[in-house]
Amino acid sequence: MSPDKSAKVLPLRPRDPVVREPLMREGLGRVLRRLRREQGRTLDEVGAQARVSMPYLSEIERGRKEASSEVLAAVCGALDITPSTLLILTGRELAGAPGIRRASRGPAPVTMMAA
Repeated sequence: MSPDKSAKVLPLRPRDPVVREPLMREGLGRVLRRLRREQGRTLDEVGAQARVSMPYLSEIERGRKEASSEVLAAVCGALDITPSTLLILTGRELAGAPGIRRASRGPAPVTMMAA
């Protein structure tokens, strides 16, 4: 039996550029920046409270630096969230799920986890 000249051969791997999965540090940075901005705070304010330099905090928020767990805990403390909440929100960010729902109660908004 001769091979059919019109048959298409599918490559084992697509030839399109590989879609890169986002890095954990990028997701962490996006979440930290979003939380900071929602609180109406500057990099300098949060950095000073967390005892992290403003340029380093900026690098973390842009996903360019891997922050240690100690630095992340300090930044979380300055933003008044727990590290576990940061990780949950980051997981949702990386998965593309909605992260948080805001409910206003008095002068400071309350952050609630979305169901």
